[in-house]
Amino acid sequence: MNRFNHKQAPTCLDIRFSPPRRGRARVGVKSRAGAMIENISIPSTPILAFPRRGERRVNTPPLRVLSRFVGLLLTLSLFTPHPSSANPYLPKPGEAPINIRVGTCGTSGGFIHLYAALGNGLFEKYGIKVENVTLRGGAVTITALVTDGIQFLYCSADPQIPRMAAGAEAKIVSSLIVGLPWVLMGRSDIKRPADLKGKTIPVSRPGGLTDHLAKAVLKRHNLTTQDVKLLHIGGTGQLEPYNALLQGLADAVLVTPPLDVRAKRDGFQLIFNLQELDVPSIYSSILTNLKTIKERPQLVQRFVAAMSETIYFVEKNPEKASQSLGKALAINDPEVLQSAYQAYARRLVNRRMTVPGKTVADAVEMAREEVPQLRRKAEELYDNSFTDNLVKSGFLKDLWGSVP
Repeated sequence: MNRFNHKQAPTCLDIRFSPPRRGRARVGVKSRAGAMIENISIPSTPILAFPRRGERRVNTPPLRVLSRFVGLLLTLSLFTPHPSSANPYLPKPGEAPINIRVGTCGTSGGFIHLYAALGNGLFEKYGIKVENVTLRGGAVTITALVTDGIQFLYCSADPQIPRMAAGAEAKIVSSLIVGLPWVLMGRSDIKRPADLKGKTIPVSRPGGLTDHLAKAVLKRHNLTTQDVKLLHIGGTGQLEPYNALLQGLADAVLVTPPLDVRAKRDGFQLIFNLQELDVPSIYSSILTNLKTIKERPQLVQRFVAAMSETIYFVEKNPEKASQSLGKALAINDPEVLQSAYQAYARRLVNRRMTVPGKTVADAVEMAREEVPQLRRKAEELYDNSFTDNLVKSGFLKDLWGSVP
């Protein structure tokens, strides 16, 4: 590659013009244009000019070529994208990973973002090494969190809000899925909720999420637990109640995607979509204990940032996200996985991850009907400072191109 020899280069650009009729450059007369571009360096490969007879040959680029060169430089400077802001939540080079335990309250299509983060190395990117444990029952999970047996709980926030309001020292730090993905599926002879009278709905345990949701459905349609039997069969997820329906022990069941697809294939039909309920609901959320917030706020911030990037990853990589979900649920049916993806990665996803304070307050008031003496106020149950930092730092804008 040719390199420009700075020792031979003139200190300024000197150009003379002959009269128009002669049409050739003359050396020694400085033009107005030449004076304006004195300090502009010339290209590394000089262009030959044609001197008058007897004059010394000088390597001087024509003004037109030089002007084009300058214009090209200006254009490149305008349209070359500026580098994005550095991600402030990544670990420093050589920094040891932080080991933590993250609990989940069962397995669910609604946990697609957590499964994708675990399966695609997104926690490792943020310097976090995660051990995922599945716990049985809401009371057990919140106890494990409060006692620091797990540092984070990834679960539906709905059943945990009353427990935190009653005194459990934990907070919701982000909500990835907001809304009710649940549907009520039942036998073909049940056409509408009113037909549930005299029938049985299986739920996990008294006071659990499905127990609360079933009662909300009954209340909405002027039914009581005297009219419809709630069969408490235990378990950690939806499979136990669904198997009870398959075995003829019940007539209808509450499920979420992707189990709704299987229910349709098994001959059951949709009775009621719980999105129509006027019930405050916060689904997949990140909870942590007060000790972690106080002593390791940087860890909380990194975990929230990792999950925020996971939302982007899942949306842009549906195949990889579905593979992670399929592995966690031991399902390889494309239609089933697509049902879950559309519900949780598209329809109900909360890109900003902010915890909806009003929904928390409404949930606390509903819980007060059953537990009048609640010790903590709604605003003490969540902390949006970590999701707010994603906006203030420019992280969300760099990720999505604009703040969601």
